[in-house]
Amino acid sequence: MKESNPITEPIGQNLIKLISNLCFSVFVFSVLIFTVIAITYQPPDPWLESAPALTKFFTKTENATFKDDSSILKTGEDLQATPLAPSVPPVSSITEVVIEKSEEEVKNMTVTEKSDCDELRVVNCSDPRVLIAVERFNLRLFKSIVFLEYQKPVNGSKANECDVAWRFRNKKEKSWRKYRDFRRFRFGYGENCTYKIVRAGGWHSGFNARRSFRNRVNATSRSVGNPKVAPAFRDDEINDTIPTLGSLTNFRKGRYLYYSRGGDYCKGMNQYMWSFLCGLGEAIYLNRTFVMDLSVCLAATYNPSNKDEEGKDFRYYFDFEHLKEVASVVEEGEFLRDWKKWDRGHKRKVPVKKVVTHKVTPAQLKKDKSTIIWRQFDSPEPENYWYRVCEGQAAKYIQRPWHALWKSKRLMNIVTEISGQMDWDFDAVHVVRGEKAQNKELWPHLDVDTSPDALLTKLQGMIHPWRNLYIATNEPFYNYFDKLRSQYKVHLLDDYKELWSNTSEWYNETTLLNDGRPVEFDGYMRVAVDTEVFYRAKTRVETFYNLTKDCKDGVNTC
Repeated sequence: MKESNPITEPIGQNLIKLISNLCFSVFVFSVLIFTVIAITYQPPDPWLESAPALTKFFTKTENATFKDDSSILKTGEDLQATPLAPSVPPVSSITEVVIEKSEEEVKNMTVTEKSDCDELRVVNCSDPRVLIAVERFNLRLFKSIVFLEYQKPVNGSKANECDVAWRFRNKKEKSWRKYRDFRRFRFGYGENCTYKIVRAGGWHSGFNARRSFRNRVNATSRSVGNPKVAPAFRDDEINDTIPTLGSLTNFRKGRYLYYSRGGDYCKGMNQYMWSFLCGLGEAIYLNRTFVMDLSVCLAATYNPSNKDEEGKDFRYYFDFEHLKEVASVVEEGEFLRDWKKWDRGHKRKVPVKKVVTHKVTPAQLKKDKSTIIWRQFDSPEPENYWYRVCEGQAAKYIQRPWHALWKSKRLMNIVTEISGQMDWDFDAVHVVRGEKAQNKELWPHLDVDTSPDALLTKLQGMIHPWRNLYIATNEPFYNYFDKLRSQYKVHLLDDYKELWSNTSEWYNETTLLNDGRPVEFDGYMRVAVDTEVFYRAKTRVETFYNLTKDCKDGVNTC
């Protein structure tokens, strides 16, 4: 038997111990580095995308796999629950408890003698029991609606009919904006001689209950010879007038953040929102009033002419009234006029801090006492994009105020009209075609998977026959979905053209904003309306999650 060497044994053991200690040290050091990285890392923005990734996303134009999806357009009310503006108190709704309380307050509501039921044969629309019957009927029929207030019923066209108007909001909408409906009801009498509804008219059928909206005095009164302009009515829930600063003294007391026009102008609307909210977020961080340019350049992708169009009004697309309620803003024209007036009338000019690069961070400007901080974006692209201000360290403390940016109430009225005409009882499918369906390299199956035959086959397993089916799509050919009409009541956006025709409320309102000149219902407006109607459906079918195996952003991006 071989004996162990007493000299070599300690050397082998020491070598093993040395290697073990070295490996353990490397392991501990690696864990320490990983822990430090994990503790110090913070997601820089609400989209949970890094700022460099978003820069690449917005600036890359050729051979892009990750493309800006303009077929669904989200704004603040779609992204998160929106707190009520401080100036808007919570509004109570009409519930079963409220209705029962109203019944208790109505004396002699139930007539016991059968002979007295004869007086109900001629409906008295001013009878409180009529309104109670309507409230209970609506509450039972429209489960997705919150009823906020009713007007007193008025006479319909026949003796047993009443027209009733009310304000409401949809439960799926996260804003607190009110909408209106007015319908015609035919009444009979039920048990114990109470009123009951035997027939209810459709959306906006109660013409006699429609409010007489005041005519608005504005630039249309200066336009001559325009017979196509319908009588001007307005939604009295909209107040998007441009605020003024008042006196020059008020102007001088204010503190402002002014962004000059940069490279974002005429880019896609998603980039516009991303940059605009960066500027507004910096103004909030600096506790300053943000100077707004209400003139928007609509990118070519949203225009039939395939050309950029300048001079669009911010209020066509977004809710300026809500923005004024939740943030301090001033219109650029008003601001510049007051600035010039002050400098002309005073020896001491308004203090201005000019910032010529986005690399000057908001934190560096926090203690600046100048009346105006003027960020200038004269560098070449992409250095002149507004959103570059919110990159890097600034992304950790500049919060984009998504809650401040809602879609225009005028567009949302169209959404409500479409949903209301389907009695809020519909399903929807979002069908993406257009350029993506033509690009076989990035989306090899999309064209076939969204063909009429394929759509009909797939939808039959998801949506019951003869349901109202709204199709939100960028497919330009109206008759493309005709095959689906054999199984469903198909609705497309173009079925509702009267809602933006020259006799519509939308037409009147936007014409007034545009100094009497008609406004085109452009591609962005179409997608915005499609998006919101789609969100209100009971069953929603998506292209890239339900209809095709292709990835939303192209091959190998799932």
